Amino acid sequence: MQLEAYVQALREDLARVAAVGDESTARAAELLAVALESSFGRRLQEALSEAALELSAQLEGGRVEVRVAGGDPELVYVEAAEPAPADASGEVLSARITLRLSETLKARLEAAADAAGVSLNTWLVQTLGRLLAPRPSGGVSRHRLSGYGRS
Repeated sequence: MQLEAYVQALREDLARVAAVGDESTARAAELLAVALESSFGRRLQEALSEAALELSAQLEGGRVEVRVAGGDPELVYVEAAEPAPADASGEVLSARITLRLSETLKARLEAAADAAGVSLNTWLVQTLGRLLAPRPSGGVSRHRLSGYGRS
């Protein structure tokens, strides 16, 4: 699926609406269209991703994935070859979220996952699991030290 045709159609729609105004309105619309071009493409990809998730929820023998090749997304049906993986507690890993990160943070996370020798997804699941794991309170304050000292 080539998103460029859809982005171009949105630009043309904006130009037609702006044509109702004067020349400065048309120029402003043209500048807005250029500024929003990458956003249009990204929003269309997000819509495709949500559609794929909704379709996947209705399929029993597989799922629909959005794959991007050369900047153009395509919807791909993937048959379920094996059950979903499980985490350390045995719980099936089937929930999905969309997470938007800066490129810098993504690179740092990927480096941490590489250093641990696991995929980024596995590293995130393990790290979040450790972060949210219940901690024994034991009645000890985090701000007070107690014990014996020798001089």
